[in-house]
Amino acid sequence: QVQLVESGGGLVQAGGSLRLSCAASGGISSIVAMGWYRQGPGKQRELVAIISSGGRINYADPVKGRFTISGDNAKNTVNLQMSSLKPEDTAVYYCNADVKELRRYWGQGTQVTVSS
Repeated sequence: QVQLVESGGGLVQAGGSLRLSCAASGGISSIVAMGWYRQGPGKQRELVAIISSGGRINYADPVKGRFTISGDNAKNTVNLQMSSLKPEDTAVYYCNADVKELRRYWGQGTQVTVSS
């Protein structure tokens, strides 16, 4: 069982920056990838960025060049540095972890609001 706790959301003006962090605990050794998803108002949850345990990274097209995902294995955390934020980035951001047993775990979500 993996527990995920996000932090760092908030309100920011367009063009600003925010940093999200996700701390993992529990079945750490079974994690094969961690990432960030988001769900905007009236929208489906979508991938933002993902990093594998081997360091492979993928970004969704809308955030490429603006967001950076990073992992700290020593602290069991994954971070999402968001820059040049746009109002359309407004969403609840969820941390997730995929494990070897083909299960997916989710954090509780953190709200990011970008004002125009």
